[in-house]
Amino acid sequence: MPVTAKKKATYEDLYQIPENMIGEIIHGELIASARPAPKHAVSVSVLGAKICGAFHLGDVGGPGGGWILFEPELSLGEHILVPDLAGWRRERLPSMPEENWFSVPPDWVCEVLSPGTAMIDRVRKLPIYAEHGVAYVWLVDPRVRTLEIFQLDSGRWMLVESHVESGKVRAVPFQEIEIDLAQLWA
Repeated sequence: MPVTAKKKATYEDLYQIPENMIGEIIHGELIASARPAPKHAVSVSVLGAKICGAFHLGDVGGPGGGWILFEPELSLGEHILVPDLAGWRRERLPSMPEENWFSVPPDWVCEVLSPGTAMIDRVRKLPIYAEHGVAYVWLVDPRVRTLEIFQLDSGRWMLVESHVESGKVRAVPFQEIEIDLAQLWA
C-alpha cells in the first residue's frame, strides 16, 4: 500500500481550531490543546502577576524595562508556538508587532505543564526554543509542585535551579524579585 505524504499545517489551519482550544504548529503538525485546568491557570496567573508587575510595569520595586505577556503567539521559523508566559527586554523588542504573532524570539518563556501538554512542552518545544535563542525557560508543574529553571548554554539547555513545594526563590532572569512558590499551588 502506498504511503501518502501528510500535508503540512499552515497558519490558516489555526483558524479551524475551536475557540476553547489553543492551536500550535510544530514541525508542520497542527496541535490543538484544551484550555488549562484550574491548577494550571492559578500557577500562570500568580507568576504572571508577580513578574509582570515588576518587569513590565516597574511596580513593587521592580526594574521595569520588559514586556511580560500571557500566551503570546510566537512565529519561530516554520513553528507557531504559544507558551503560557513569555518575556522580552524592551531593547530587543522596542514596540509591539502589527501582526498577530511575535517573530522576535522572547528572552524568557514559561511553560506550565499539564498531563496533556508536558511531553509536547519538554520534548518538542524546548529544542525549538533553543534553536531560536530563547535564553531562559521555566517549567512549572503544579501537580508535583516544581519549578525548573533552564538556561541556554552553547545551544543546549542547562538546568540552573530546581525548586519543589514551597519556599521563596529569586530565580534568573528575575532575581530582583522574590517568588513565594506556595502561592503557585493554590
